[in-house]
Amino acid sequence: MVSEGLAIPFDLALIGAFGAAVVLSAIEADLPQVDALAEIEFEEPLRIFTAHGALMAEFGVQRRRAVAFEEIPPLLINAFVSVEDSRYFEHSGIDMIGLARAAVSVAKSGEATQGGSTITMQVARNFFLSPDKTIKRKLTEILLAWQLEARLSKEDILSLYLNKIFFGHRSYGVAAAAEFYYQKTLNDLTVAEMAMLAGLPKAPSANNPLSNPERALERRNFILERMHGFGYIDDTDFLLASTAPLSARRYVPTIELRADYLAEMARQEIVQRYGEEDAYRLGLRVYTTVDERLQLEADAALRKGLMDYNQRHGYHGPEATVEDIAAKDVDALDAILAARPRVPGLPVGVVTSATSSSAEVYLGDGEVRTLGLSQVKWARRFKTENWRGEAPRRVTDAVAVGDVIRLREAKAGEWVLAQVPKVSGALVALAPEDGAIRALSGGYAFEWSKFNRAVDAKRQPGSTFKPFVFAAALSKGYTPASLVKDERFEMPSANGMWRPKNADGKFMGPIRIRVALSKSRNLAIVNLINRMSVDYAREYIQNFGFALDSMPPDMSMALGSGSVVPIELARGFAVFANGGYRVLPYLIDRIEDAQGNLLFDEQPPRACMDCWIETEEEEARVLPVGASDDPPAPRAIDPRIAFNMDSMLKDVIESGTATRAKRLQRDDIAGKTGTTNESRDSWFAGYQPRLVTVVWVGRDDNKPLGRGEWGGTAALGIWMDFMEEALADIPVATIKQPEGMVPVRISLRSGEKTNSKSDSRIEFIRDEYQLMTLGPDPVKYAAPVARKTAPRRTAPRMLDELF
Repeated sequence: MVSEGLAIPFDLALIGAFGAAVVLSAIEADLPQVDALAEIEFEEPLRIFTAHGALMAEFGVQRRRAVAFEEIPPLLINAFVSVEDSRYFEHSGIDMIGLARAAVSVAKSGEATQGGSTITMQVARNFFLSPDKTIKRKLTEILLAWQLEARLSKEDILSLYLNKIFFGHRSYGVAAAAEFYYQKTLNDLTVAEMAMLAGLPKAPSANNPLSNPERALERRNFILERMHGFGYIDDTDFLLASTAPLSARRYVPTIELRADYLAEMARQEIVQRYGEEDAYRLGLRVYTTVDERLQLEADAALRKGLMDYNQRHGYHGPEATVEDIAAKDVDALDAILAARPRVPGLPVGVVTSATSSSAEVYLGDGEVRTLGLSQVKWARRFKTENWRGEAPRRVTDAVAVGDVIRLREAKAGEWVLAQVPKVSGALVALAPEDGAIRALSGGYAFEWSKFNRAVDAKRQPGSTFKPFVFAAALSKGYTPASLVKDERFEMPSANGMWRPKNADGKFMGPIRIRVALSKSRNLAIVNLINRMSVDYAREYIQNFGFALDSMPPDMSMALGSGSVVPIELARGFAVFANGGYRVLPYLIDRIEDAQGNLLFDEQPPRACMDCWIETEEEEARVLPVGASDDPPAPRAIDPRIAFNMDSMLKDVIESGTATRAKRLQRDDIAGKTGTTNESRDSWFAGYQPRLVTVVWVGRDDNKPLGRGEWGGTAALGIWMDFMEEALADIPVATIKQPEGMVPVRISLRSGEKTNSKSDSRIEFIRDEYQLMTLGPDPVKYAAPVARKTAPRRTAPRMLDELF
């Protein structure tokens, strides 16, 4: 009778077991391959470095740091095991006691409120499955856990777990969590910090020490009790850890060099190479060509130059105004200031009180500064680019309560009223040997304006474009001694009669090309391009890397009426600096993966600098890692033309429009000033054979800069400040004279060969033109006719002018 009573339940059990076996068999057929775990790549952010390894930027939504099992401290492992899976090293992937506890919970509540998952099961779920709480997913999870235990060691599974789990705030993996919450490596964590991290995976938001410190503290202490109960820590460690204060704080990458314009350029290039998704998850390490020292000097020089311009043209008033400031508490003011862009060296504040003699400025976080009259005296109100108001006589003439303003620390440590300059600028410095970008500033501050003017601002180059036209003339057979006419010129155009003028409104008559370039005579170069043809000049100038559509197909091109960006101009001047080779500017030197394996190594075409400059005997030539003389850069122009152009561009500094640069006391620097109509653009493009630097100053809205803001003023000052520091340790370079040139003594007036040593100089002329110094279409020098003595006036000057 007893056997008959057990028969029905036994049959039902068999049927249930058979059904479960069928379900499990069906699930097993669809299981993912555990072997795929070996191919899984842990996501890490994109990091940008300088040439010497200083971190410039870090990009990536998620933070991951994959570490080997041997790098994880045993006590940290015990912290996780004690709270997540205390029998981890005993079971074979499934903890039957935990599952039984979960089953009881389901029976009581009717819902899957507890999972009973082991660490192995969590790895299976995190890598292969969704977090949905269903019976099928749980069965799949169990089967995968068995497979994992069969194919991987306990250490391998635990390593996968600790490198994969989510810790909140976009941090994945225990190493990333240690860095984010404590800015430490795993070995540096305290017992209390280990317990805190072990408490996060169960509820990364609810147990978070940053967003919910009280609950996080409770969770930490619970884990410490578990660790103490299992004997992982002794009484002393437990007491110290359970009474330790919360020490978690938000991670901010330790940026060793702030160069945001360059970092953004590198980021864009990596996204273009690898795609939006992979760029931010593969842990790529991008090493650029940037020199930290030069970058710091570039930023400092550009900011100083723009601030100096700002001081010359007046104060534009507050950035914003806070209404009813008396009704706002400190927290409200802090929020207002925090919303303003961060600008290096120019902290933002709000004026909380102001009298005729002083003003209180609140800078946030309880910090206050006081401004006196001497600290606002410079702030004459901006009226126009050529007109400022009167100097303040009272502090309240400059600032008022509620003004959101900037301050700047003066040399004496005194804080003065300041403003982010309304004028913009750019500086780019590259190595003419291979085009490596050594420094670049795309504006006053990236946080204020992300527009990178060094690579994106197309502006008229003005007279900085003239050297390329003169080089075209030399290629056609003209020489530095050839005469050109600096005289009145006019011709019909689509907009009426075109009448170009010199900056000074005067004429010098027939002058040598060398003088025309150094003095930047507009009419002389117009005369020259008219003689050699615009089409020829445009075709030749493409050798410098300029696109044909950037050069207008008319004579205005000679005056720089086209459009270029500063980095294009730097590439063009590199041809003069390196002896005639065309190089391509580049920023990324090499790319490594997260394990340090080389993925990309730039091998730029290189100019033969040993062919161009003398090297001191004790000066060793150092090439970048992996670099060689191959591949050679293509020839852009005849080295003899480069030699002549270098000589004439040095005259720009020695006796031309950039004599201020003689302050640097170097005879190996050369360059060209440039100013466009109404001083809308101020340029200086110059170089030493080891470094080409271009500076542009202008308004983003293309408004005039104002009287006196020529290339030899605004831009040249910035160039000088930068190059003075950049060239401090670079020996003076001596240019080698190329073969095929002969010295010819020429007359300073006629440009023709002469034997007289007075009013003459030596010019190095290409062999084939030594007897044709005046070029293919010679302009003959005519001595000025002596004026006759004016007759004695018989009427007042006014009557002479009237009639």
